[in-house]
Amino acid sequence: MTFIKTTEQDSNYNNLENMSINEIINSINKEDKTVSLAVEKALPQIESLIEQVVPKLKNSGRLFYIGAGTSGRLGILDASECPPTFGVTHDLVIGLIAGGDNAIRKAVENAEDSMTQGWLDLQEYNISDKDVVIGIAASGTTPYVISALAKCNEHNIITGCITCNQNSPLSLTARFPIEVIVGPEFLTGSSRMKAGTAQKLVLNMITTTTMIQLGKVKGNKMVDMQLSNDKLVHRAVKMIMDELNISETEATTLLSKYKNVRNSITHGRQ
Repeated sequence: MTFIKTTEQDSNYNNLENMSINEIINSINKEDKTVSLAVEKALPQIESLIEQVVPKLKNSGRLFYIGAGTSGRLGILDASECPPTFGVTHDLVIGLIAGGDNAIRKAVENAEDSMTQGWLDLQEYNISDKDVVIGIAASGTTPYVISALAKCNEHNIITGCITCNQNSPLSLTARFPIEVIVGPEFLTGSSRMKAGTAQKLVLNMITTTTMIQLGKVKGNKMVDMQLSNDKLVHRAVKMIMDELNISETEATTLLSKYKNVRNSITHGRQ
């Protein structure tokens, strides 16, 4: 199998410094329009990986994302949004990044090149075959991620990946690879652009589908969301009003007593 790092190939755009603002943003938008089509082609792979994640999480397992740079940050972003959105604990979906928490905001030199640290970082969480580990790397060549997944394979831990190159070392290591081939970037090699967008779209699919399958959604409503600000409290009240066909005052009373939407609806029906 041939491995061509298309994420690093030169784009069709030259002399960007001579473009007007209008030309730049229209060109970026033109490239971005291709991303969802690339994700669509990968839907069978995405489905196969989610089919592995759901039963593990139903059986007290956890989902880990592991990456470096932009890819690592996207995994952490997706993991961090699961508790407020779906009311799950912070240790159900966990994001790890090469270089540790400092690397979330500032690049840590050479962190992604370690062939041992990824597995060590996973071991900090007592990783086991009850869990699933998804490596995220646009290039598919990040040693920190590849080596971590290889060790997971040795320990019979289900592995998946999200990458934007076909037949990459990461894809060949993961048991359930997802390859979203977005092609060269507008700014050559800047995989935070189309590749990053593609990875975020796939991450949205993985966690949202999984949480629906875990029963964390009713209808199309986030009935287990955390009520962490006034906006979410107002949304919760409206959801209870609509579901039970009651007044705002009654819905507010139920929410104050039962603390979340699901419990309020359940007791409101009794």
